[in-house]
Amino acid sequence: MTLLGERIEHVHSVSFHFLLPAGAALLPDGCCGAGEVIADWLFRGAGDRSSRQLIDALDGLGIHHSTSVSAYHLALRASMEAGNLNKALPLFADIILRPQLAPDQFEPARQLALAELAGLDDDPRQKTLIVLYEQFFPDPLGRPSVGKHQELAWLTAEKTAAVVRSMFDPARVIFGICGKYDFDAVCNQMEKLFDSCTGKGLGESSLKQRGKPYTHLQTDGAQVHIGLMTPAEPATSRFFYEIAAAVSVLSGSMSSRLFTEVREKRGLCYAVGANYRTLRDAAGISCYAGTTPEKAQETTDVILEQFRRLREGISEDELLRAKVGLKTSLIMQTESTSARAAGITSDYFLLGRIRPIEEIRQKIEALSAENIVGYLQSHPFEHFTAVSIGPRSISV
Repeated sequence: MTLLGERIEHVHSVSFHFLLPAGAALLPDGCCGAGEVIADWLFRGAGDRSSRQLIDALDGLGIHHSTSVSAYHLALRASMEAGNLNKALPLFADIILRPQLAPDQFEPARQLALAELAGLDDDPRQKTLIVLYEQFFPDPLGRPSVGKHQELAWLTAEKTAAVVRSMFDPARVIFGICGKYDFDAVCNQMEKLFDSCTGKGLGESSLKQRGKPYTHLQTDGAQVHIGLMTPAEPATSRFFYEIAAAVSVLSGSMSSRLFTEVREKRGLCYAVGANYRTLRDAAGISCYAGTTPEKAQETTDVILEQFRRLREGISEDELLRAKVGLKTSLIMQTESTSARAAGITSDYFLLGRIRPIEEIRQKIEALSAENIVGYLQSHPFEHFTAVSIGPRSISV
């Protein structure tokens, strides 16, 4: 197991993250959404504690915990007062290594996953992006972590328990901790807690073709939800900061190009924004806009125009705002032990190392408009995957 740590002297809390190799892209075929079920089922009793006793133990230590499922990992996160760390780690060792997986607790976990999936109908922005990622990324990287209704409906306790029993491979688990703690003490405790564990883990599938270049989901209503995504280089690229800055110019503030040109000047939509989404093996820049059926096509055209015009030049004011925005995100991360624990585990998985905060700061400071535009001219945003949901389709 890989143990990563960063100490922050001025805090009195500690946060840790487990990245378990059980993400949506690693699950067996026919189990789309099983990660969300597992994330809940694991906490419904572990070791010699029932579901109620486990919840009471976590609450008694003041542990704020959460889970999430990405393409590669099932993440377990916890934050607490630093003095409770040595009592918290055994609880999570039980959750990971000795979950009870009681059959009568499976159905409530599955129903919660189905309810979350059904809730996407009330969150069309999120639904648009989920469909967009599924079409943009090569299978299985784009498989939605929330699952698909038919596969969740067919999921059984026996099949899901078999996935849990096979998913733990200590050599592929990443544990990151941040805050006020003793790293040597944590290492000694972790070795005792996890020394006996074994497993081969879930195998990674070879990447297949991308989905459709354009997908339209016909619905009634007064809005059209538009998702666009264009390829970009992943976080391992030496142009990572140029890409991040370009996205910030497009969508980093209320002075950004998309907000100004699409929403403020033309009044085409009520919401618009772009985001750099990087996985280990693929990446892209996504954009969402919500508008009316009459303005859907013009909204799409203006967004694409802003992507294309970015390579024509960036002003010094835009560069300065991009730098400020990127550094603000960095500063906010350093002031949250949970965010920093997420940062160091993500860095290690994506890059094979942890970037020091000062290195990130220097890279941001060194950005120039010339270098950003140079990257955009050699890597133009020309090919887009598109998704629309609503009463009218678009043309890209």
